[in-house]
Amino acid sequence: MLSILAIIAAIAVVVVVVILIIAATKPDTFHVQRTTNIKAPPEKIFPLINDLHSHSSWSPFEKDPAMKKTHSGAPQGKGAVYEWDGNRQVGKGRIEIADTTPPSKLTMKLDMFTPFEAHNMVEFTLEPQGQSTNVTSTNVTWAMHGPQPYMAKVMGTVINCDKMVGSQFEEGLAKLKALAEK
Repeated sequence: MLSILAIIAAIAVVVVVVILIIAATKPDTFHVQRTTNIKAPPEKIFPLINDLHSHSSWSPFEKDPAMKKTHSGAPQGKGAVYEWDGNRQVGKGRIEIADTTPPSKLTMKLDMFTPFEAHNMVEFTLEPQGQSTNVTSTNVTWAMHGPQPYMAKVMGTVINCDKMVGSQFEEGLAKLKALAEK
């Protein structure tokens, strides 16, 4: 009986060591990106992203109806700030529009405080499709990148973070598409 427990313990130690070694080889930064095509010109889509008040109508992160929300800074565009404090699903964080190039690009600084601390950059790019005189649709790309600390690397060896965050981006882009195509 003791030898079976010793074998199980040894296997568990080997598995943990392998995970830690794999984590150590992962890159120090991460990048998650998803793109969708929206049948609307960039000028119709951009205001939905550039105004943080409108994010509640399409963001996949608005899952806590009791979440405390605060808007400050500029009413929209560069300097607009949105802070939230919610349940475990949404956590506590702050996002600020750092730069805009209407109607083609928007960059935000995302600071998460709970359930884990993270400081990342979020970018939306809008690329019109079709002829310049007749834009029939827009490719909208939602990307996030930032540092990947060692504990995030460890977590990433057992959880597919690209798939997890990417699926949320896909959900948000689908909602943005439905809203912009009305």
